[in-house]
Amino acid sequence: MGSLPSLGDQIAPVRPPQVHATPSQPRYLNRELSQLDFVDRVLAMADDASLPLLERVRFLAILGETVDQFFQVRVAGLKEQVHAALPQTSPDGMTTGEQLVAIHQRAARLLERSTSLFMRQIAPALEQHGVCILTIDHLDDADRAFLAAEFDARIFPVLTPLAVDPAHPFPYISHLSLNLAVMVRDPVRRDMRFARVKVPPLLPRFIPLADGKRFIPLEQVIALHLDELFLGMEIVSQHPFRVTRDADLDLVDEEAADLLAAIQSELRRQQRRAQVVRLEVDAAMSEAVLDLLVRELELESTDVYRADGLLDLSSLWAIYALDRPDLKAEPWTPVTQRRLQGVGSAPANIFEILAEGDVLVHHPYDSFATSAEAFVDQAAQDPEVLAIKQTLYRTSGPVSPIVRALIRAAESGKQVVALVELKARGDERANIVWAQALEQVGVHVVYGVVGLKTHAKVTLVVRREADGIRRYVHVGTGNYNPQTAQIYEDVGLLSADPELGSDVAELFNFLTGYSRQRRFGRLLVAPVGLRSNIIRLIRREAARPAGGRITLKVNSLVDPEIVEALYTASQAGTEIDLIVRGLCSLRPGVPGLSEGIRVRSLVGRFLEHSRIFRFGPNGGALEYYLGSSDLMPRNLDRRVEAMVPVVDRSLQERLGQILDIELEDDVLAWELHNDGVWAKVPTVEGVNAQQAFEQLAQARAVAGNGSAPDA
Repeated sequence: MGSLPSLGDQIAPVRPPQVHATPSQPRYLNRELSQLDFVDRVLAMADDASLPLLERVRFLAILGETVDQFFQVRVAGLKEQVHAALPQTSPDGMTTGEQLVAIHQRAARLLERSTSLFMRQIAPALEQHGVCILTIDHLDDADRAFLAAEFDARIFPVLTPLAVDPAHPFPYISHLSLNLAVMVRDPVRRDMRFARVKVPPLLPRFIPLADGKRFIPLEQVIALHLDELFLGMEIVSQHPFRVTRDADLDLVDEEAADLLAAIQSELRRQQRRAQVVRLEVDAAMSEAVLDLLVRELELESTDVYRADGLLDLSSLWAIYALDRPDLKAEPWTPVTQRRLQGVGSAPANIFEILAEGDVLVHHPYDSFATSAEAFVDQAAQDPEVLAIKQTLYRTSGPVSPIVRALIRAAESGKQVVALVELKARGDERANIVWAQALEQVGVHVVYGVVGLKTHAKVTLVVRREADGIRRYVHVGTGNYNPQTAQIYEDVGLLSADPELGSDVAELFNFLTGYSRQRRFGRLLVAPVGLRSNIIRLIRREAARPAGGRITLKVNSLVDPEIVEALYTASQAGTEIDLIVRGLCSLRPGVPGLSEGIRVRSLVGRFLEHSRIFRFGPNGGALEYYLGSSDLMPRNLDRRVEAMVPVVDRSLQERLGQILDIELEDDVLAWELHNDGVWAKVPTVEGVNAQQAFEQLAQARAVAGNGSAPDA
């Protein structure tokens, strides 16, 4: 089993200062409502009639997934505060109760708008193109006969109706399950009973009709045949509903002797006892049935969300997956940089390439398969490689080429270490399964550091060469997952720099053993120094007599200490540009506070995911960092994160080009105003950053040095 180092007093997380906000002019924007602002921007993409229809469907599916995660984590956390009678005030001055009320109001409007958009605009438009999502009312006799046969053959055998009466208690409603609330009447005794029918999650959500072009939601097919489930009973009413539960692991004893067993136990406990935090119901559901659900699930009225249309927009991934290229954007095929292409049919020797200089990759524009994957694959095959060490947070499991390469390396006798983060939210079960598979073939699987999540994206390869042992490293911003690498925008650095290799080796010693390493030559590592170094760099820019310059690209910016440092730098004359995909609690453009700060967000075809930091004045020496950390307390204080400096001038210029293009974008970009409102940037020049990156990647495929052609 994996070792569990207890760091004790080695790690004393820096506590952000207590910030006192005034209700009249809070210094911060609320982080929870900021997440819903991001959902609003995703909804705007779904509402963009210029996009191909199935791309609009895709954005609705992303919206559904994002809102689900928001409720099962963030809203669940707020409700825990209420139930624990631990009132807290957020940095923007809102109480827990005020936040829950505001969330309910905003989320209800989002649900209404997104459902209406699909039912009244997108679904009718799809029908015009031969993709019809029907309701029971649209079926003719032939359709009903076809569905009856489908129901008897494939659906009926896996259904289990559960009645509620004195002999049958209210059933457990599983997390994110879709169900039918059915009221039945006994024709003899005339009494009414409630029953629940779970919509089987293993069956397709949309059942194709005989022509393969028309679809009907599975729950409606079940509703059409309820009389077969409740023989001899009168079906009074039926309405779909969906439950969201708290999905955050609560490990009381993280210092358990076996963290794997502790997490497995907590997953089983959570499966049965996790609190319900949201109830979505059909808008036509009667008050009597709704009251029963609210009572039995121990909810408040503000936990209920009515939908006049399809429940669970995340299920629209099934519609997006239809083979209709005419209704989708032209697919992007990642390219291989010229330096990584090799000669003829022979693949490039990555170790020889890195001996000549570092390589920067930008996914999904640059191929993940011919860079990060090839790096691990060649290390697994190379007889001179002695050891491979890698952190794994989210991956596609045992079928992943990287995991298969690690297995081959272990089977060939190499020292292989995989640090598997069992607490990766949503992937706990999957990570347990393939961690055990790795252990069975001799991979040394380590489950991280007690009290911390390991979120760093780092690989170390130790190779025997003519002049001695040499280390090769990969440090990135995204997970080692070939699937998400095709849709997430990320950057990564491949390097043979000796000092960086030494740092990464020390980081793995810290993660797998009892190292007390607190200083690194190149790496910035959380929680032992990343926060203090970021603040040092911000203050350095603030102290420049001629005015400093800071550009930060992150997914989230909510850490109060970092926000305050940026406010102070702005007041000192520092020009600050922030590219924040999602959460942002900083309020920009406030006179006397943050007038030198600009905040923008890009929402496009690919999910902006990279973290890139740039410090230094225009025309001066610049410092660039990339890595895994967002600017949140959890990243800086409660996770192991790694940010690496990029020192090669040509690669610095390429990172600068990425930032500058995103700052010039006026097609995908939104701007945050000082009143907390996000507004779409007017399109004037027509700069689409993601299309520009595709063009640059194609140019790099024929350029000689792997940098942008004009860098």
